[in-house]
Amino acid sequence: MSSLRRTVTAAALSLATLVPAGYAGAADMAVKALKPVAEVPFFLVIDNRVSFSWMPKGTDPGMFSVNPNGSINGTTAKQVYSFTHFDAWAYGTNFFTISMFKSGHNDPASPCVAPGVTITGGLADCAGATEIYGLFRSTFGFNEIFNTKAFTMGPLRNVSFEVGMDANTENNFLAPAKRDVVAGLQFAFDLPYKGYINVAPLMYWEFSNHNAFTQCGLFGPGIPGTTCNSDGNVSYRPTWAVEINYYMDLGFLPPNMQYFSISGRAGWYGPKGDSNGRPALSGIGRFSTASKTELNSEPIRLTFDASKAFMGPKYSHFVDLWVAYRYWQNKFGLDHNAMAGVCTLAANGQSTNSCTESTVYGGVTVKF
Repeated sequence: MSSLRRTVTAAALSLATLVPAGYAGAADMAVKALKPVAEVPFFLVIDNRVSFSWMPKGTDPGMFSVNPNGSINGTTAKQVYSFTHFDAWAYGTNFFTISMFKSGHNDPASPCVAPGVTITGGLADCAGATEIYGLFRSTFGFNEIFNTKAFTMGPLRNVSFEVGMDANTENNFLAPAKRDVVAGLQFAFDLPYKGYINVAPLMYWEFSNHNAFTQCGLFGPGIPGTTCNSDGNVSYRPTWAVEINYYMDLGFLPPNMQYFSISGRAGWYGPKGDSNGRPALSGIGRFSTASKTELNSEPIRLTFDASKAFMGPKYSHFVDLWVAYRYWQNKFGLDHNAMAGVCTLAANGQSTNSCTESTVYGGVTVKF
């Protein structure tokens, strides 16, 4: 675009030297009209952040230990290291985050299949598992694409087409390798005090994952596709999803206390088929392995803008301290009331407390 502007301006200047003196004023006007202007940057907003948080009661389905009094401990502390990128450009937004979750010994890495026990039944104190989880979401605003305001009315700010993908890997014996895609619409609404809430009904398709316990050959030859999976990989059918996120400054506080904001998110993901990828063995009741609707949420996060409080408004949100509550039911789509041997004990149906996560956690985020 800048090259085109320079070419047009140069041509106008050349023509001005050829016209009679009486047309000099008109030539000057043409040159002024074509004077190069500052270009709009491709990215209107770029925001990069790193975070560290500590989660005292994280879970990993099927990972639990039995206390001396017979009660079950299905939780493990997790350290979380995250990088987050957000940008806005002429036609939409892009969001990307990648996190590393480092578990304690109650969620062991391979070759342990449970705390203190290896796949051969031997005793071992395996290190905690490490999971890498990445997610991105991109939106394309209808107002921007069609150069209109037709999709803005009342609190509704815009309607967008949204696409995205999730992927993870973990070094435990299960060795999950989740891959999914989402696509649908996002409805963006304004909230008071520079806030927003986005609601996105989506199609969700987890087209690949891995489950070492369903691998043919682990418990005998089996029948591939019926009693086991030939390579341990599991595919699911497309289903529905709804994702919501919001943010709002606490602008109603006195000016000398306006350092706080609240935010949150929630995602519902519909049943996607048999959790082990073997429909013939889905079972019934507490022995069922059919997937259930999953709720993954952080309903509230309270953030203190420490850099603004101590360094002034110019440095707003350069350093944030926050505390949040996280609730995740039917984690990864596993039925917390069934899935014998994972979410419940096979012997009596008692919960292992590992397929629902409920924890308060906190952290620090730094913008750069």
